[in-house]
This record gives sequence, C-alpha cells and structure tokens, in this order.
Amino acid sequence: MCFSVTTSFIAGGTLSAVGVLTLSKAKTKAEMPFASIPLLFGVQQLLEGVVWLSFSNPALDVVSTYGYSLFSHVIWPIFVPFSILLLEKDPVRKIMLMVSTGIGVAVGIYLFYFIFSEGITSEILNKSISYDSPHLYLPVILTLYVIATCVSFLISSHKIINIIGIVMTASFFIAGWFFSETFVSVWCFFAAIVSVLVFWYIIQNTGKSDRTRQVEKDLITN
Repeated sequence: MCFSVTTSFIAGGTLSAVGVLTLSKAKTKAEMPFASIPLLFGVQQLLEGVVWLSFSNPALDVVSTYGYSLFSHVIWPIFVPFSILLLEKDPVRKIMLMVSTGIGVAVGIYLFYFIFSEGITSEILNKSISYDSPHLYLPVILTLYVIATCVSFLISSHKIINIIGIVMTASFFIAGWFFSETFVSVWCFFAAIVSVLVFWYIIQNTGKSDRTRQVEKDLITN
C-alpha cells in the first residue's frame, strides 16, 4: 500500500487469502471473474510491496512499477465492468454494462499504449508512492476510467454490488481530495480493501442459489 512496505505485504497477503476463499465459494463460471477481484487486488498490493523494496534496484523497480501499473491502468477498467456484465440478467442493464465495458477497453488500450511508449516511473513522496502517469489524469480519460471502474457497480441490479460501487466512488473522491499527489496508490489501496465486499456478494448469492435448488427439489419431491 502507499504508506509502508509492511502494510503492502500484509494487505496483499490478506486479500490473496480472501480471494482464494471467495473463488472457492463461487458456484458458476459467470461468478468466477467477479469472485477473483480480491485475489487480483492481493497480487497488485504484493507488487506494490516489491515497488517499495525496489528503489535501490533499478531493474526491479522497472519491473514492479510496470507490473503494478498494468493492474491500475489497464486491467481494472477492462476487467471490472466485464466481470459485472457476466452477472447481469436484466437486458437493459446488460446493454449499459456492455457500453461500460467498451469504454473500459478503450481506456485500457489508451493507457497501455502510453505506459509503454512514454514509460512510467514511481517514487516515494510524502511517505507514499507516487506514480508518474499524466495521461490518466486527463479529464476525459479520468472520467471514462471512473465510468468503467465505479459506475459499472452502480448499474448492476444486485444491491450488494451497488453498495460496493458507492463505497468505491466515495473512496475515489477521498483519495483525490486528500492524496492528490499519490492518488493512484491510495485509491488502489482503498479499492483493494473494498474488494473484500465481493466475498459478501458471493456468499449471499450462493445462499440464494442453494435455497433455490432446495425449493426446486422440494417441488419435484412433492
């Protein structure tokens, strides 16, 4: 995380464990991508722990910084709306999520291009890690990024996913207001913690599925 190497590794390890547990509770293929979000955040936080340790090793710094940035800039705007889309049943919301996924893909490709064409660097700033990423902060790109990574949660017909989106959006504004110079690192940490709520959704959804199957079994029996 943005405050210390210890916090990064603790958060990464905890989220990875929660992620594995969440995946083990997923019952359908459609749930698997969404259930994997905590695990992916765990990997990202572990990568940032490596970033903390890499400043005296230029080669390791490049690899870990680019690895972390691929998550923050490319994977999340594409993966988040797509994983929510797979869970959606309402036809109108599915169309909206398809649009959101398309936006995420466009943003991810755009940022991927500039990460590798112009490079990205990291440094310790105010006891946090700052990633030099001017293209993300362009108003249009940042707006589209938020649509993909936050608004997608709010489009969903699942209430728990909506709650995740509300908390995710609130953390975006908090990170932007109080940690503007280290926004990427801080918001990713907040989002990583929020991702634990994915476990709540999977557990609740599994419970509903089990009850549905039991009702169907009782009807057949009777």
